[in-house]
Amino acid sequence: MGRVVITHSTYIEGLIPLLQQLAGLPGIATVTPAVISRVRGRSPQLRLRVSTAITGGHKLVARRGSSVQEVFVVTDMSKEQLQQALDHLLDQAPSSSSAPEGRRS
Repeated sequence: MGRVVITHSTYIEGLIPLLQQLAGLPGIATVTPAVISRVRGRSPQLRLRVSTAITGGHKLVARRGSSVQEVFVVTDMSKEQLQQALDHLLDQAPSSSSAPEGRRS
């Protein structure tokens, strides 16, 4: 079972629970949320996409609303396997969250 590295004070709403589920999958060693920024477009629901390969894994781009956040995943999965796992987790996730998770305590 992998681990989620909590390094920032803010995250895209709903991202951390999804990353914790991802870290529980076989083949995932470490999941690290990184830089968060604003973008022009809007994504009404949380989306995760495998972006580029990094040493030992892949970089993901998480989008929700007008925010985008990089996520680094250390894994031995291929890009396609990781994207399929993400799509499966997103399909299982509830469409709306009752409690905001933008800040950690």
